[in-house]
Amino acid sequence: MNKQAVAAELQTLLREPVKTDAPMSRLTTWNIGGPADFLVYPSSEDELAAVLVYLAAQHIPWLVIGNGSNLLVGDLGLRGVVIKMGEPFAGAQWRGLTVEASAGLLVGALALEAAERGAAGLEFARGIPGSVGGAVRMNAGAYGGFIGQFVTAIHAVDYEGQKLMLTREQIEFGYRDSSLFRLPAIISRVILALDPGDREQSLAKIKEYQQKRSLSQPLEFPSCGSVFRNPANDYAGRLIQLAGLQGLQIGGVAVSQKHGNFFINMGGATAADARELIAEVQRQVYEYSGIHLEPEVKMVGEFGGAADESENSAGQ
Repeated sequence: MNKQAVAAELQTLLREPVKTDAPMSRLTTWNIGGPADFLVYPSSEDELAAVLVYLAAQHIPWLVIGNGSNLLVGDLGLRGVVIKMGEPFAGAQWRGLTVEASAGLLVGALALEAAERGAAGLEFARGIPGSVGGAVRMNAGAYGGFIGQFVTAIHAVDYEGQKLMLTREQIEFGYRDSSLFRLPAIISRVILALDPGDREQSLAKIKEYQQKRSLSQPLEFPSCGSVFRNPANDYAGRLIQLAGLQGLQIGGVAVSQKHGNFFINMGGATAADARELIAEVQRQVYEYSGIHLEPEVKMVGEFGGAADESENSAGQ
């Protein structure tokens, strides 16, 4: 692949500058990751569609990201193109209690705006670090709430550049999962119908949740969010704590003393450190409890040694 030629061809499709050898550590909440061959910022659904058509024709792999949470990028980086759903995809249009939110908008920002408008239901999401598109795709939730319960429709661009819309009846939501994971398309907009509420009550609930988070989560350190999915009828963080693994550190990554399911970047962390710690915690928790913890974090790119998945995919 001739980088200069590919960058030049991509640039003809985009308003924003195409970046090469872009460090993914600046684009993930874990502050970890090597360089991506190319980084692009589509300014519209039409630009996104044009990029996807070009990448398919050239057989160039790609990864779409929002805020970069729940993502571990290998130290050797990513081959192909990273599509960043940034500022042009970060708006919201309100009609009463219904909002059409762009996929790149931070779900926490949407939760706060909803509360300010007296629209209830998303208070739980104020502290979730991901983007709206990623949050809906994985049905992100906290404190008993899940974003999927408010979705009425999604707009997307499929891998062949065609625009499509799915209604709520066409989408299946589960725990940290949805049928959108199997949809060969990138979410561009989401329509949510919220409940009538009281502004002061919603803001008070957000404040309560934020206080709980500050006491139980290491918000002062970079992390990917929850590392593991909760097993049936239990909590990954509880099992990690019972196995005596809080404080365990490999290289620059440590299991938080505040919450066992948060692995924090102590400074200078590498993806190899994080992946090794994930595997070690899985091993020891299994030895202690007989339960295999399933990662919630998505590992992509090249780690040195066996390469991980680099197929066309979407992240948060």
